[in-house]
Amino acid sequence: MKERYIFHIDVNNAFLSWTAVYLLKNGAKKDIRKIPSVIGGDPKTRTGIVLAKSPIAKKYGIVTAETLYSARKKYKNLEVYPPNYKWYYEKSRELMEYLKEYSPIQEQLSIDECFLDMSGMNYIYKDLEEVAYKIKDEIKKKFGYTVNIGIANNKLCAKMASDFEKPDKVHTLYKDEIVSKLWPLDVGDLYMCGKSTKKELNKLNIYTIGDLAKKDLKYLERHFKTQGKYLYYASRGIDEDKVEERTSKNQSISVTETLPYNYNDKDKLKEILFRQTEEITRQLRKNKLYTKTVAVIFKNSNFVSYSAQTTLEKATNNTKEILRNIYNVFDNNYKEDEIRLIGTRLSNLVTNKDEQMSLFEENNFDKQDNSIQNTIDNINNKFGKSLIKPASLKLVGETKTKKRYFEK
Repeated sequence: MKERYIFHIDVNNAFLSWTAVYLLKNGAKKDIRKIPSVIGGDPKTRTGIVLAKSPIAKKYGIVTAETLYSARKKYKNLEVYPPNYKWYYEKSRELMEYLKEYSPIQEQLSIDECFLDMSGMNYIYKDLEEVAYKIKDEIKKKFGYTVNIGIANNKLCAKMASDFEKPDKVHTLYKDEIVSKLWPLDVGDLYMCGKSTKKELNKLNIYTIGDLAKKDLKYLERHFKTQGKYLYYASRGIDEDKVEERTSKNQSISVTETLPYNYNDKDKLKEILFRQTEEITRQLRKNKLYTKTVAVIFKNSNFVSYSAQTTLEKATNNTKEILRNIYNVFDNNYKEDEIRLIGTRLSNLVTNKDEQMSLFEENNFDKQDNSIQNTIDNINNKFGKSLIKPASLKLVGETKTKKRYFEK
């Protein structure tokens, strides 16, 4: 098997950098990256928060997701610029097109970052690190902003490497560098290790990624269930995930809801998650897609956003199974704070389950459940969104609110 080489390209401070490029292109005399400035929404509405900040603004203690009112109290002459999403998407497309010159195998992770599969390119280019520096420098010269590039033998390590030191840097994290570069890092720096997971790991005297890597798989599964397997392999720098082009069809599907007032009632929040999950799983089945990753998105009364996700054992589009995992993510990560926005996201979408059948799995029950699910979808699509619901959904969760909603 040939050695894999993966690049992860990440735009440094994308929204602020791209806004700076736009302003300079249109006659601005100052570069907002070099002054105390932020990108923020309308302070008169609920979107009046800091979306991005300049390095100098950061020195004044201004942080992403705080209110513009709070940010201005830290520096009264702070300059605020509105987001320009149309321009951001244009810059994103421009970058992705440019990167195709170096590899046709590209996976866009978000608007400002992507993976390039450079495997086999080492036969074309003598030194892949030189290529990375060339890409970084060309982007800076051609487009006017900087990027970080991580190089590794898989996606996970490439992503981790690009975060080492910013901005305008190239870093490597090859297999033989795992112990020296990855293991000394704080366990909270591990990709997809959230604050609540870090807190639980610390309770187990696991403080570095190296500490985590020395734990037994069964030990981690006992404490973290299915997430334990991810922690076990990720801490060792193991990731077999392929770089695959993502289209609008298979990127992700999500729904969020800004609440009429701040909620801290778990039952109410779960009722909303149920409604959202029911809606997006129906869309999933309509598009003949299956999800491998489910997430819950939170924004609290202080405008602080956080999210958590879990990877499923196998891809599914079954509402009951997805809802069960959504509730697990919620129960393990909700911080008991007042919530102003909550959402559900399904990602890592595939067009088939691609699963290996086992004699010991209850696949016949899955088929029967899915058949019932499809029949219900057809009725609801014809006569109304939630005319009927499968009684089996009562098995998911036990709160009174949920039960009332299921029986509605």
